[in-house]
Amino acid sequence: MNRFLSVILTEEAVRIVRQIALPLPVERIPLSDAIGRVTARDVSSDVDIPGFSRSTVDGYAVRSPDTTGAGESIPSILKLTGRISMGETDDKPLEPGTCMYIPTGASLPQGADAVVMVEYCEEPGDQVLIHRPVSPGENIISRGEDFGSGQVAVYTGTRISSRVAGVLAACGLDTVPVSVRPRIGIISTGDELVPIQGIPEPGQIRDINSWLCAGFVTEQGGIPVMYGIIRDERESLAQAFDAALESCDTVLISGGSSKGERDMCAEIISSRGEVHVHGIAISPGKPTIIGISHGKPVIGLPGHPSSAYVILLVLVRELVKRMTGQNLRDTPIFARLKTPLKSVQGREDYVRAVLEGDYVIPVLGKSGLTNTLLHSDGIIRIPGQVEGYEAGDKVEVILW
Repeated sequence: MNRFLSVILTEEAVRIVRQIALPLPVERIPLSDAIGRVTARDVSSDVDIPGFSRSTVDGYAVRSPDTTGAGESIPSILKLTGRISMGETDDKPLEPGTCMYIPTGASLPQGADAVVMVEYCEEPGDQVLIHRPVSPGENIISRGEDFGSGQVAVYTGTRISSRVAGVLAACGLDTVPVSVRPRIGIISTGDELVPIQGIPEPGQIRDINSWLCAGFVTEQGGIPVMYGIIRDERESLAQAFDAALESCDTVLISGGSSKGERDMCAEIISSRGEVHVHGIAISPGKPTIIGISHGKPVIGLPGHPSSAYVILLVLVRELVKRMTGQNLRDTPIFARLKTPLKSVQGREDYVRAVLEGDYVIPVLGKSGLTNTLLHSDGIIRIPGQVEGYEAGDKVEVILW
């Protein structure tokens, strides 16, 4: 068990977090409440979407061969045999040499295989002059082209956005199977902490990390359960920890993770389970703890807000994704570095940064400062095998 500040690589820490994260149960909720939740089952369409072939433009439904060779000087001349209204179908097949007016979204008549945009047509009397040829399938959506009946439309592990909700509605779902939202206990430790409504005396600071963690958990789709400020006293911390373990799916402990006489977090975690990690080759965030107590994941965060936020991004987000079954993969962006940036080989560095066009500018500041979190767009990731970058080098940027 004794791995206290026996530093491991970030990749190994992420692997351990994924390993100890337990999947959550499934529940069905109304579609109206599903935004931000994660699908727990594949969702298939119960019908063809769309259920009929339809036009994507205002124009004239035609047989495409009838428009071959059509141009401005020598148009194709077709007989207008009717007009299609929205929400109606015309069972009369479209004969060769004829066309029908059709608005956007209306059902294509039988025999038609394309639509000519109204901008390329003239309608003198009962004839239509076509000034541009069309190919089969042009300006139409065929029946089932979006999703066929029985086809999976939304896969397990999809986080439901407004766009996904629209697809679920098209599939006929009024209730959705989703993963239960994880309840994440948040304990903030330190004799120097005061509530946010208090005025700090010399040597004191407001409790920032409780609110930083709670906001992050909410953004990731979890339910934060805040246990307030716990003093650097073993019995009080143990009581709060046990209460959080009893009612939550995982626990975050902010502060008290550095190696020292008053470090009780690792000891309390191990007394109820096992400390897997106490120290990661990452900056900021080296003294992070990863453990499991009573079968539930526990992460000990550094006390400095910027350090804590990096660990939230790198580890806690991965934990929540794993617990809820999210299959979302982060897609970093790459930008050119405007100024040189040093790093220590063997340690993965995360540097706050501001985007400026195609360039990224490091925002250098101490881990105890919060203004760099506010005045930055994300962080530059410097892998452990890299000693630094020169100006103009392409670097990986993870946006907040």
